[in-house]
Amino acid sequence: MTEGNAIGGSGAIQRVQSGSPWEDAFGFARAVAAGDRVVVGGTTSFKGSVLHGEGDPYEQTRVAIGNALAAISSFGLGPESVVLTRLILTHARDADAAGRAHHEVFGSVRPVMTLSVVSGFVDPRILVEVELEAYRGASV
Repeated sequence: MTEGNAIGGSGAIQRVQSGSPWEDAFGFARAVAAGDRVVVGGTTSFKGSVLHGEGDPYEQTRVAIGNALAAISSFGLGPESVVLTRLILTHARDADAAGRAHHEVFGSVRPVMTLSVVSGFVDPRILVEVELEAYRGASV
């Protein structure tokens, strides 16, 4: 993820770009903060043009979660702020490996989680995509 500050002032909708070529081509941001809500869209294990963990759903999940957390770190947030995760897989057989990587990061946080299986992604080497939502409001 390229380093970039959140775009927009206090109280404004803020956006973070990761440097993915798809962001410019398709017109989206990696993460958007609106009020106390910070949402990270579909994030894979690509870093630049390199897919990390090719053929390995555990490693792809681990790296994709790291990429998504890097996006929310632009807003001063970490894993403890995450309230919702979505793991999207291309094969149901990869659920245990992806779940293990998810547990390593979020096992003590316990966000709500959705696990879905889809027929594929834009790049067929991608096995896992991660989305998350974080809350940056007052502690409960």
